[in-house]
Amino acid sequence: MSPLLVLTVIVIYFAVLFLISRITSRRATLDTYFTGNRQSPWYVVAFGMIGASLSGITFISVPGEVGNTHFYYFQLVLGYLVGYFVIANVLLPLYYRLKLVSIYSYLHGRFGEVSHKTGSLFFLLSQSIGASLRLFVVAGVLHLALFQHWHIPFMLTVVITIALIWAYTNKAGIKTIVWTDMFQTTMMLVAVGVSIYIVSRDMRLSFGEMTRTIVHSEHSTIFNWEWKFEKNFYKQFITGIVVAIAMNGLDQNEMQKSLTCRNLKEAKKNIYLYSVILVLTNLVFLSLGVLLYAYVERAGIALPVDQAGNFLDTDKLFPNLALNRFGTTAGIVFMLGIAAAAFSSADSALTSLTTAFYTDFLHLDHKTDSQKKNIRHRVNIAFALILITIIMLFRALNNNSVINTVYTIAGYTYGPLLGLFSFGLFTKYRIRDRWVPAVVLLSPVLAYLLNLFLIHQFAFNMGYTLLLFNGMITFAGLWLIRIREH
Repeated sequence: MSPLLVLTVIVIYFAVLFLISRITSRRATLDTYFTGNRQSPWYVVAFGMIGASLSGITFISVPGEVGNTHFYYFQLVLGYLVGYFVIANVLLPLYYRLKLVSIYSYLHGRFGEVSHKTGSLFFLLSQSIGASLRLFVVAGVLHLALFQHWHIPFMLTVVITIALIWAYTNKAGIKTIVWTDMFQTTMMLVAVGVSIYIVSRDMRLSFGEMTRTIVHSEHSTIFNWEWKFEKNFYKQFITGIVVAIAMNGLDQNEMQKSLTCRNLKEAKKNIYLYSVILVLTNLVFLSLGVLLYAYVERAGIALPVDQAGNFLDTDKLFPNLALNRFGTTAGIVFMLGIAAAAFSSADSALTSLTTAFYTDFLHLDHKTDSQKKNIRHRVNIAFALILITIIMLFRALNNNSVINTVYTIAGYTYGPLLGLFSFGLFTKYRIRDRWVPAVVLLSPVLAYLLNLFLIHQFAFNMGYTLLLFNGMITFAGLWLIRIREH
């Protein structure tokens, strides 16, 4: 695929994003950046959140992982439905009742300032790493398809990528993101649909034959009942519930969009619609993965495998086929899809990181509006630089599928948040606020050691359920530092 053609597609794509940014940023205030003036239509928020939650990782990693783990990922996705029901009926009512901008402000009123800042800090850590890994994926594709042709260093590719995101989100923040996400979700879904059509066409499959190919493939196995296996159904389903609650309901990035809806009723409708579309969309991505491996087998393409027979570099399967095998149209569609999936996730991450730090750590009541705006601007730039640094570090260390890496990291960083919010919601105890940092730092360590013990003694790998165990350990630690009422 011609680099000049790729450049043309990217330029047009960003021209649309900047047009949306220009329209939505008219008369923007500081409140607009953080809350969108609480005027977002719920159905626009719901549709846009699909692209943001799936990200470039889903677009690339989920189809690629089908070769090694079949449809086991869908077990996790099914658990999302239960998790989002909890978000809609437990967490959203709490956030709206307290009129929160940063959801971690809840911890301040419930436990104290140290708990508030500790919870927000764990979000900042987790979101910085997660957003960086997602951007790592899209930067790698852009470098392969475009910048590498002109011998531009990978680091400069990363800088350009993040600079573009900063430019169209800096003024109106979450208000712009709600509408750019709708556009980017549309582009992503169109891209995956066209990709499936092109693969099926190249394999000369009718719609019925394509469906049978997916259904009868060994890779379309959904359920695994082997209890020791890390992707066992019960582990995956329960983890799906916990992941949805922790990585979405307790995540400023996801909840900030829902909190831009006009009222609680509309916010709940947003979550219900979003959860259903999310499940169906993930099923489509997994089906694309089956078709890609069927194409590889039929075309006689040899993929690298390890000694256990597992495919290596699965994140490169879809990009390589789309850019080098399926023709110009497929290449263009793929570039649009990966750009949409990655940027819709990364732009909101940059805004939510800025919001959390600005709201939770800076006390600016004595500042003028102009001073507040300048400070917010500098915080935004600082987080952009942090993301660049983490991406370069990950590039030096990466040796695994990105989606596995993201969920592993989430298990350690979102677990303490799960424990903090659970203790606050399900008990009436106050706690010794100053001891909270010790509890939430010790919990991931104990969860890691527990997982090693179970693997060594019983060949039992927690897998993604590490997040749940981590949260339970945090809950137990908070119980130990509770203040007993006499």
